[in-house]
Amino acid sequence: MIIVGLTGSIGMGKTTTAGLFADEGAAVFDADAAVARLYAPGGAAAAQVGAAFPGCASAETGVDRAALSAALQRDPSGFERLEAIVHPLVEAERQAFFAGARREGRQVAVLDVPLLFETGQHERVDKVVVVSAPEDVQRERVLSREGMSEAKLEAIMARQWDDSRKRAAADYVIDTSQGVEAARTQVRAVMAALTGDQA
Repeated sequence: MIIVGLTGSIGMGKTTTAGLFADEGAAVFDADAAVARLYAPGGAAAAQVGAAFPGCASAETGVDRAALSAALQRDPSGFERLEAIVHPLVEAERQAFFAGARREGRQVAVLDVPLLFETGQHERVDKVVVVSAPEDVQRERVLSREGMSEAKLEAIMARQWDDSRKRAAADYVIDTSQGVEAARTQVRAVMAALTGDQA
């Protein structure tokens, strides 16, 4: 089974592209969705986050993301405590996902990871696919989101590798600026190349 890391900067169309890979028969693991499950009421991370960050979470209510974000802004050293809780739980979900994909006989498993390069996870996959679009398209998409501002976008971008650096480090680049069907054609070509690699 070929393991693919799928990434791209904010607003590049990563979630839509992950869906296109699923349409073509790849098993897809969404890291953000895994964290959302862990943070939900009764989720595996909720009680631990509540113990580490009092007032931000409980097993019954789940994680209050706004309260947690405020706590981390006050004390950035808390990021390490949070990662020590969340990363092992996400890793366990990922391993269960891989086991399920292998049982199903999938040829390709896609890890949808926002900060693939920034967290060093690109070293743990067989191939990297980067979704990309021109900067003006990216900004228009992101700034149309509710609650988004120029300042917030700049803060997010500051934590991410530059798009040109991601493209240079990728095995495959999917241009999402021409619409979904054009992206689907590119995804099909990538899947054909990946499964051909296995033959």
